[in-house]
Amino acid sequence: MPKTYNDIYFSVRSQLRDSGVSAYALEARILVAAAAGKTTEQLMRDLNLYTSDAIENTAMEMLRRRLKGEPLAYISGSWEFYGLPMTVTPDVLIPRMDTEVLVDAAIASIKSRGMKARVLDLCCGSGCIACAISSAMPASRLVAADISLPALEVCRRNIKDNKLSAKVITMQADAAAWPPMSIGSFDLIVSNPPYIASGELIELDGSVRDFEPLGALDGGEDGLDFYRAIIKYWTITLRPNAEMMFEVGEGQADAVKDMLLQAGFVSVDVRLDTLGTERVVIGKWKNEY
Repeated sequence: MPKTYNDIYFSVRSQLRDSGVSAYALEARILVAAAAGKTTEQLMRDLNLYTSDAIENTAMEMLRRRLKGEPLAYISGSWEFYGLPMTVTPDVLIPRMDTEVLVDAAIASIKSRGMKARVLDLCCGSGCIACAISSAMPASRLVAADISLPALEVCRRNIKDNKLSAKVITMQADAAAWPPMSIGSFDLIVSNPPYIASGELIELDGSVRDFEPLGALDGGEDGLDFYRAIIKYWTITLRPNAEMMFEVGEGQADAVKDMLLQAGFVSVDVRLDTLGTERVVIGKWKNEY
């Protein structure tokens, strides 16, 4: 007997709820919409329409993956960040709300510069930071750089899908090495680098440890390797009065502030996340070289 989207939605919702998924209704909407190739708004509009066995089978397969612990974002293939739709694959980290604090800080910096700046998003991953900054600050020009070619493919797709290709370019670059000669100079460098200490990776939640790219998480023995490298190698690309800002892990802010001051930054500041954790560290570069 043919089923409606509503039948499938209720089935998926019930199984998620019975498995202890707290946001079972929201996740059910996202899964069934993804299976149907619809937005969640289109799904809710079409709930009473009949659908095909193929869509039901796809929804049930997605449900099985979710119940095995796979992150919802990888199953649906998309996630929202700063109000923008972002394609995500297992080649990139899933954007987190904490990272919006970094975007807010970057936007405030650009506004103080007359609404435009040349910005580098280093360790860009999916490109969520670069896309969010570019969408909010259309007069700015951005470079999104990462060492991972698969990540850059995802980044380029997000730039294109959000119609930002005229303002954001991508470049392969190693954050732990000297920058490419052709990259130029910047008013602002933003980075959400790998910052989990190597020994703590095994302690991460299984949905992160088993599915997200460990190379985008592993920050070395103390979790601070990338901050050291970026400050050492990439400060030469900063223009006078430029800023370098990082997302940091819990308890890392003081160490990163010290690194910036020791490297010659004239001041440092922090921004807190919604839980009051020091989440973003900002260093202001000196006026003259």
